[in-house]
Parts: sequence; C-alpha cells; structure tokens
Amino acid sequence: MSFSKEVKKELYDQVGKSRHCQLAELAAYFAYCGRVILEDRGNYIIKFSTESLTVCKKCSILVKKVFKINPEVTVRGKHQFFLYILEEEKVAEFLDRMYAFNNYLLVEDKLIEKLCCKRAFLRGIFLVNGTLNDPKQGGYHLEMIGGSYDNSLKIQKIIREFNLNAKISERKKNHIVYIKDGSSIADFLNIIGAHRALMEFENIRILKDMRNSINRRVNFETANIQKSASAASKQVEDIEYIYNTIGFGKLDKGLCEIAKARLDHPDMTLKELGEMLEHPIGKSGVNHRLRKLAIIARDLRKERE
Repeated sequence: MSFSKEVKKELYDQVGKSRHCQLAELAAYFAYCGRVILEDRGNYIIKFSTESLTVCKKCSILVKKVFKINPEVTVRGKHQFFLYILEEEKVAEFLDRMYAFNNYLLVEDKLIEKLCCKRAFLRGIFLVNGTLNDPKQGGYHLEMIGGSYDNSLKIQKIIREFNLNAKISERKKNHIVYIKDGSSIADFLNIIGAHRALMEFENIRILKDMRNSINRRVNFETANIQKSASAASKQVEDIEYIYNTIGFGKLDKGLCEIAKARLDHPDMTLKELGEMLEHPIGKSGVNHRLRKLAIIARDLRKERE
C-alpha cells in the first residue's frame, strides 16, 4: 500500500464530532465529486461520482450523519461509484446548507468559519484530491489538485491560516497546491487528523536526517583527511628538495628538527608533530616552521631555474 493510501485509510476513520465539521468535510467532496442535477420533471437531485470507494463510503457516512438519510449508492464497473440524494425535502436542505447555487465558489466561507471546520475541509480535500510521496523513496512532496486557480488560491489561503507555506503550480490546465517542506507536511498531517501517518512520517524523517547528518560528517572528515594528506605530501616534497639541494646543515635547529620529524612521520598531524619535538610546540608553531621550509624550497627552485 502506498503512503498516500495509508494516510487516506486513516482519514476515512476520522469523522468530526460536530455537525458543522461534518458538513465542512462533506462540502469538500461536493466541490470536486458532486453536482446538482435538474431532472425532466423539474425536481433536483444531488449526485456524487468518484473512482474512489473510500471517498464514496465517507460521503455516505457524512450524508447519513448530517441529513439523517441513507443515500442511494450504485456501482458501475470496478472503479466508478455514484451516490445520490433523491428525497426532495433532503435535497432542498442539502442545497440550503451547502449554498450550492453559488457554483463559482469552491466552498462558502460560512461553512468553514471555525478552525475545526477548516481542518475537516482540508481533510476532505486531501482524501479526494491529495497525494503524498513515500518519504522513504525520495524528497518530501504533498499536493492537492485545486482545479481552477481560484479554487487553488482558496485552498492555499486556508492552509496558510495554519502558518504553513503552501504554494501553487500549474500542470496540464490544472492548478496544484503543494507543500515540499518536511516539517510543514508533518504539521499538515496533524491538522487533518492523520496522527498514525504523522508518527510514521516523522520517524522516517528523523532517520533520514540522521543518515544525512552522518554522511555530511563523513564527507567533511574525508575531505579534511584528503586535504591534510595532500598538504603533508607537499611538505615532504619540499623538505626532500631542500635536503637534496643544500642539505639540512644550513637550516636553523628548529627548522631542521621539524623537517626530520615530518620526513620520519609523514602521516602525523601538525599537533602530533609538535608534541614529539625535544621542546614541544603547538600546532600553529609547527605550521609556521613548515611554511618557512616551503618558502626556502620555493626560493631554491627559483634559483635553479
């Protein structure tokens, strides 16, 4: 099962306790799956159509809770589900509560005035139109199909009321509301009530962050080792050039001592070299003497040229 399906399976069990929250979530399904149909005899019916059995079942649960009726459900093939509200009185109540004749709106603001209703509405939007990448497989990416730009802007605005930075992009005539930051996705899962998925997501994120941190540290230390090895190799090269050109007799005692120490111990750190001298010196002192030797080698090469 994909990570998105795990989240949606959990969201199926999340039903708001208050009627206004149930209505807000149902509004999300109606916005993307529902429509009002005028029949030949002049009466209206409400029809939901979806390819998701989970969405169909959740719509049925909410319709029963909010409107106290059993909607009619039919199936076509394996992946086409329809849900109907047929009773004239209940259709009128549904249209009244949904403000359904304001078709240019994704959702009427009156339905999502409360923060809890906004959570329920976002839960419905994700369940019907959302996907979340498996955090084990790559980067973090949560998205919901908004459809029109205005609808996407509305979803983005609601998400931003929870201090999350959702963005909008266009894809094949559709507008997508998406979140790519791992921390923000975790907060979003908490907002819509997917708490088990949140725990799993956070565990994966912690493991990935630890692994990335270890990799960065290993890479940093490897780079330092390579840098130190390269520097030590150059120091040995300079010291050997001095020895083969003029010998160590013309060097003062301090330079001669560090030159011999470096030749005998090419793998030692500067600190270790300084500690093994007759009169120990610090890392900066060792570095100072080796730089002097490098200058002597450079000048000798210039004279040779």
